[in-house]
Amino acid sequence: MSNHLEFSEKGSQALAAADYPAAITHYSKAIELLPTSPNNYIKRSTAYQRSAKYELALADAELAVKLGKERGVRETIGMAQLRRGISLYLLERYGDAGFCFGVAKKLLGDKEKSLSMWFGKLDMVLKDTDRIPEDDFRREVTVKEIPDVEIPKAKPVEAPVKKEEVKAEAKKPEEPKPAPPPVPQGVTTPRDKIRNEWYQTATHVVFTLYVKGVPKDSATVEIEEHSISISFPLPNNSDFTYDLDPLFAPINPAASSFSVLSTKIELKLAKVNTGQKWAALEGVAQPKGKDKEEEDVVDSPKAPTSPSRTQPPTYPTSSKKGPKNWDKVADELSKKPGATGEEEADDDDESDPVNSFFKKLYKDADPDTRRAMMKSYIESNGTALSTNWGEVGKGKVETSPPEGLVAKKWHE
Repeated sequence: MSNHLEFSEKGSQALAAADYPAAITHYSKAIELLPTSPNNYIKRSTAYQRSAKYELALADAELAVKLGKERGVRETIGMAQLRRGISLYLLERYGDAGFCFGVAKKLLGDKEKSLSMWFGKLDMVLKDTDRIPEDDFRREVTVKEIPDVEIPKAKPVEAPVKKEEVKAEAKKPEEPKPAPPPVPQGVTTPRDKIRNEWYQTATHVVFTLYVKGVPKDSATVEIEEHSISISFPLPNNSDFTYDLDPLFAPINPAASSFSVLSTKIELKLAKVNTGQKWAALEGVAQPKGKDKEEEDVVDSPKAPTSPSRTQPPTYPTSSKKGPKNWDKVADELSKKPGATGEEEADDDDESDPVNSFFKKLYKDADPDTRRAMMKSYIESNGTALSTNWGEVGKGKVETSPPEGLVAKKWHE
């Protein structure tokens, strides 16, 4: 019977010969026999990475980091972090990759020459701000130094069977063996262990649902402007559904994307309002039964109705006799005088062009301008003349004598 060392050796030979499918097969058998060896995970991660299976490569590298940490071997942890960083780099998670490369550098020092090459590649990518903008979510660091992964348990070793027991068993008639239980297909994470997390940048919100083994052809992901919905079947003939409606703020479904991976479902939601800081992932639902247009109509303040023209408006005044009706004053002064008056007016106009100008200005003005002229002139005792009713109508026009003079009452 082959042991894990034989399969590990065959895996190393296949890896050196660039036969990556065979290497993956041999290392998988070695891991099945001894699932707590970090070196087998590191080497299978390498084979997965060179087969362009980057998610599987990352999963093996993270298990190797956790197992190496338990054993306390710095070099093993450092090599596992290096494989982890390479997988993250190839998945375009550049901030996470740089973090892992930094941990590997701290543990390995200058022993691993390939580290400088990967640092150089990462630096070139991050300098290209046209390809990876400064606020791009791929620059974010979202991983921990020691990942939260479950360490596989070793299968119990059966006690060796004595020869006498083997002979006795051989004499017994063979009984039909029960069929092995079917291997579960699809989701392997228990419902109560499925968890989620999210983070954001200036342009995107990244939502991750951690669940293993979701079949891509059976998963349904819907991304709408104000909601997201994820559903997939579970092995017990039930469905798992996760809905968020409404979201904290609107998103652009056309610019958003999602991916169903072996260990998680990840949604990259493009913000409509870039730069907006989401205080939470889920927003507050609007009360049902009200159409938005109806709410706008109900909530919008009503425009003030114009006062009836039958009642003349009143304006602020400090007069003890009460407010003046400036409309009445303007109407009386705008009435045409008799023939004698007209002749006298004409005589005055010819002798005083300034007076003629103000008379023509008053005659051709609209009612508000006339009221403004009359009110300002009378209240200021002839020291001010305004045509702006918007200012004059607000209150009493104070006396404003020319510079060097002082206004006094008639009896002073």
